[in-house]
Amino acid sequence: MSKLSAYQRYTDLYKQGVLQQRAADMTKKLSDCTLCPRNCRVNRLKNEKGICKTGRKAMVSSYSAHFGEERPLVGRNGSGTIFFTNCNLLCNFCQNYDISHLGRGIEVDDQQLAGMMLDLQERGCHNINLVTPSHVVPQILSALVIAAEKGLDIPLVFNTGGYDKVSTLKELDKIIDIYMPDFKFWTEDLSVKTCNINNYRTVALRAINEMHRQVGDLIIGDTGLAVHGLLVRHLVLPGYPDETRKILYHISEYLSKNTYVNIMAQYYPSGEVHHSDRLGRMLRPGEHRAAVNYAKSVGLQRIDY
Repeated sequence: MSKLSAYQRYTDLYKQGVLQQRAADMTKKLSDCTLCPRNCRVNRLKNEKGICKTGRKAMVSSYSAHFGEERPLVGRNGSGTIFFTNCNLLCNFCQNYDISHLGRGIEVDDQQLAGMMLDLQERGCHNINLVTPSHVVPQILSALVIAAEKGLDIPLVFNTGGYDKVSTLKELDKIIDIYMPDFKFWTEDLSVKTCNINNYRTVALRAINEMHRQVGDLIIGDTGLAVHGLLVRHLVLPGYPDETRKILYHISEYLSKNTYVNIMAQYYPSGEVHHSDRLGRMLRPGEHRAAVNYAKSVGLQRIDY
């Protein structure tokens, strides 16, 4: 029995009718949207738009085989990324500012989104990597029903900024194979400064705990590809070493020392922070090295960087 077939997945839930029911239930919630912690309460079924600027239909900026993701996702044929337009987090330093803030992309219906998933599988991609999906969970589930009926069966990756509501994540149990959240900030001061959010840490801790409860530590198969589990990303920010240390310490002590953590060094000033005091400069190599060394010192065993 393969590691993918050893546990219940979205393909099983489709055969049982559970996936269809969850998609229908989540779509109804668009009428008074509280899918994410923003709790905008707009009627997205009538195309009203809140913080995420997304109505009834999802928007997609691009989809392709992507080779810039973590090694266990990329393999030989790439990770099948679908980049959703807009965002519920809206970091002011976002490196995809034109997508997340300015809304570059096109509306797609459920059939079109399902077609993208199937096309990526047909190309040989090893997974469907749903990038910035928190605000379009109902649309993803509706498209997944169509795609599963037509033979989609590769792992699903939930590639999120970490600002996710536990009640929404529970609807994804046994549907998402690989959770890949960012853990961006520790202090309220920084999350308010960058995202105008005063509860990022509280929300992210609960969300990542729920993700870990569902899928556990990352499992990598004999081919070197991730098949199931949690992969946490942390983007090291210039001038904020305490943020990084507190996040890595928490992961090690309270989540799992076996957590697969990618400590990312690709920060550069973009979006609205060009003239910011600390965020307005590039990350220095020594700052990233210090972050990696600290992760090792607190016992994290699976570090990508």
